[in-house]
Amino acid sequence: MKSICVYCGSNAGSKPVYAQRASELGSRIASDGMRVVYGGGNVGLMGTVANAALAAGGEVIGVIPQQLADWEVAHRGLTQLEVVGSMHERKARMFELSDGFVALPGGFGTMEEIFEMLTWRQLGIGNKPCAFLDVDGFYAPLIGMIDRMVEERFLHPEQRADLWYGSDIEQMLQWMRDYRPAQADKWIDEKRRKTLV
Repeated sequence: MKSICVYCGSNAGSKPVYAQRASELGSRIASDGMRVVYGGGNVGLMGTVANAALAAGGEVIGVIPQQLADWEVAHRGLTQLEVVGSMHERKARMFELSDGFVALPGGFGTMEEIFEMLTWRQLGIGNKPCAFLDVDGFYAPLIGMIDRMVEERFLHPEQRADLWYGSDIEQMLQWMRDYRPAQADKWIDEKRRKTLV
């Protein structure tokens, strides 16, 4: 594993612990000899992750749409900054550059990005690990909702097990290194699936 993509908020959040953990993650990825791939911003948790990785001597690649660069939120001190034409291009490029994906606390954008990667895993488009790094219980309600999806048979149990959730950075990175993708069929009810094709 050479590169880890970090999705996180362009805001810092309400608690100092969010920035603290973002800094710890950036530093740890760099100290483990991996590069950080992220959305290219210099604000919020995004800037914190990037700055921590750079301070630890790591490489950081940012991918940002032209519109956001025009708003002057692009980080100009990165190892590499790629400016692309759209959000779709940004996500595709970040996927190409990364070997795994981590979500720190964030808003709509963070949720959309990590769930797209989980969906791609479900559809067999990629085989890269996805993790939710929890900070102060931030993701507990969301993981509860994912468990509800399994209970209500909208999500295969093996696909639920195909994502990591926890607060320990070392455990998360080890899980990502050892990752083997689930081979579960997207369709839970085989009889129902056959009626659709």
